[in-house]
Amino acid sequence: MGSGASWFLASALCVGYLGFTLLDNKSDRRLFVPGTTSDGHYQIEIACNSCHGEAFADTSALQSACERCHASELSEARDSHPKSKFTDPRNADRTRLLDARRCVTCHREHWPEGTSAMGVTLPTDYCYHCHTDVARERPSHAGLEYSSCTSSGCHNFHDNRSLYEDFLVEHANEPAALPRRELRARAAQRQAERLDRSQRDHTEIHLADPELEAWAVSAHANGGVNCSGCHQTDTGWSLAVPLENCARCHEREREGWGKGRHGMRVELGLRAMTPGDARAPMHESVAHEKLGCTSCHGAHDFDVKRAAVEACQRCHSDAHTAAYDGGPHERAWRAELSGQAGPNTGVSCATCHMPRLESAAGETFVEHNQNDNLRPREKMLRGVCSNCHGSSFSIDALADAELIVNNFRGPPKKHVASVDWAVTRSKAAPEMNMPPTNTGD
Repeated sequence: MGSGASWFLASALCVGYLGFTLLDNKSDRRLFVPGTTSDGHYQIEIACNSCHGEAFADTSALQSACERCHASELSEARDSHPKSKFTDPRNADRTRLLDARRCVTCHREHWPEGTSAMGVTLPTDYCYHCHTDVARERPSHAGLEYSSCTSSGCHNFHDNRSLYEDFLVEHANEPAALPRRELRARAAQRQAERLDRSQRDHTEIHLADPELEAWAVSAHANGGVNCSGCHQTDTGWSLAVPLENCARCHEREREGWGKGRHGMRVELGLRAMTPGDARAPMHESVAHEKLGCTSCHGAHDFDVKRAAVEACQRCHSDAHTAAYDGGPHERAWRAELSGQAGPNTGVSCATCHMPRLESAAGETFVEHNQNDNLRPREKMLRGVCSNCHGSSFSIDALADAELIVNNFRGPPKKHVASVDWAVTRSKAAPEMNMPPTNTGD
């Protein structure tokens, strides 16, 4: 074979390989990634079409891709800067400086040097473009650096549910630890009641098998959910339980799991995440295990208490996780488990990172999108911290990076002045004929 033919064959093989890799959604496409992807997207960076639906797509197409995943989240957060604010003709001069109608104006992907500590790409001066006169309106802000607007406990561009002035004023005088500290009770029978009785297998079960023994004392057994309730599919019996079978009864949990770090890959048709895929520190012993419902809950016992702590510690090896044992939250958790404290008073990993919330229908569910209240972390204030702690204390604690690392061993060493400023402003407002800002409930 001549050199020309060899070159042609090598080129054809190379093009074929690259073409197959690009078209096959399950192939590793990292070869095509132009730069480091942000923490929020790196797991799905090989699913290029999740953001880039077509070649040479314009910014409108990219905006649609962003909204496919994040529009509902912003709606639930009562977005402080919705698109309507920037389509208002009165703000045209500001929109020319910073067109915040499009996510990519601030959140550029494949831009590692612009990635913030929150794991998203973000310029530091975006507030300044529209709020140059804030020091005149609010003397408390005089002399502050423009890069400090989004400091912990101050302002967030999208979600300020826990930082609205009226909310801060209302909760300003709360003690560090509230006198009544009790979490929302678990909805024990909800899932079982949703399972149609035709799916319940009442066959005699021989409990010699340890796995069946585990099932026999589980919440599923108590609710009448037997083998076929999980293993029967539309096409027959399946030894491996499909995720969608879990969703028959746990649809809110399955939905949240698919939006979070644990399940976002599966949601896009990629192979399941493994701890080895994570950027956060993980234990090497579990690096290659694929994540699914039974990774945390077990295959038959579905022990929610083990899933709330031990399952997290089995994978995560960061300092915050390691410091949980022996800390104040862990002591409260052990007190509940031992009966020394009442039910729903302990604080597990899941208490904070997968909290029990109330749906629009008034039902309690567990938010399985563990990233929902971490970016930014002030989102934890209303749904998590306020169950046990006063607002001012919680803001200070979440602003103390060292305290977060050691898992809240001791009082916060930092103080965020936003509550003080809000109280001062509310007292002065009547005299100034200017009501306190009320942008939330």
